[in-house]
Amino acid sequence: MPTMRAAVFLGKGQISLREVPRPEPRAGEALIEITLTTICGTDVHILKGEYPVKPGLVIGHEPVGRIAALGPGVEGFAVGDRVIVGAITPCGQCRACLSGSSSQCAHGGDGYEALGGWRFGNTINGCQAEYVVVPDARANLSRIPDGLTDEEVLMCPDIMSTGFSAAERAHVRIGDAVAVFAQGPIGLCATAGAKLSGASLVIGVDRVPARLELAKRMGADVVLDDTQQDVVAEIKRLTGGGADVTIEALGAQATFENALRSLRPGGVLSSLGVYAGHLDVPYDAFGAGLADHTIVTTLCPGGKERMRRLMSVVRGKAFPFASLVTHAFALDEIEAAYDLFAHQRDGVLKIAIRP
Repeated sequence: MPTMRAAVFLGKGQISLREVPRPEPRAGEALIEITLTTICGTDVHILKGEYPVKPGLVIGHEPVGRIAALGPGVEGFAVGDRVIVGAITPCGQCRACLSGSSSQCAHGGDGYEALGGWRFGNTINGCQAEYVVVPDARANLSRIPDGLTDEEVLMCPDIMSTGFSAAERAHVRIGDAVAVFAQGPIGLCATAGAKLSGASLVIGVDRVPARLELAKRMGADVVLDDTQQDVVAEIKRLTGGGADVTIEALGAQATFENALRSLRPGGVLSSLGVYAGHLDVPYDAFGAGLADHTIVTTLCPGGKERMRRLMSVVRGKAFPFASLVTHAFALDEIEAAYDLFAHQRDGVLKIAIRP
């Protein structure tokens, strides 16, 4: 049986490179040879035991690669096609998909399944490996246009889709004031998404100078260092009483509270963070439930049409998405890559992993 190298979750604190059987695509599936992938903050939550997955699972959910084999019934594609696949792989046929909630895809079931659309590195083997099987391939394979490199589209499967969805779910309108808390990779894409959605004032909040500088290139009109000033008071001053939309992109109690306190009455808090442990909603900041605040969450949209649209944004070159990749490692060095990323050393934002 042919084998491949893959990053396997062994248990809390243990993700290691292993030799595992190379999969074969079944009906409706495609086998992708991975040419580039990356590590996500969610993978670190898995590593720390904060998000449960089964030991023995191959991790990773951001694939860029070439079609190596096609299962029966996968038409319109050919072996050798360069493709990306979203981190969320909807089937396009279940009740959730047909009701417009494809991120919560039930994969052919009749109901809804929480986080059901997220399969790679969660419920099926993922893509920090030499090969990955793509389920429901016709709904999820998206060809990379000529002229775009693997590096340029690496952010599309998850980080761009997640960041942009913050503005989309909050229904950012032309002329809105938007504050984005935390300028990590997802926050930086949320900043770009807010600007693309028509916000006239985008405020980026962080405490790392390099990230604040990059936020300006990603669409922020104003940047604030939360170690140097009262950012809630400054946002209220800049917006005349509070932002129309705030985006929380870290997954921490403090940033969630600041995002809520920075809203105008009737504003929307769009939460992207993956929270570890208990999250409190402060009674006073929530206006005792009478301030007409809305809190929305999102799981990044997937599917081939979403990927096509994101690659169209990349091709427009309005924002330097490739600049989010700060480090590169071979797949053989995956454990060192995790160590760097999990401890946020050396100015790391995103890491390119090359099998």
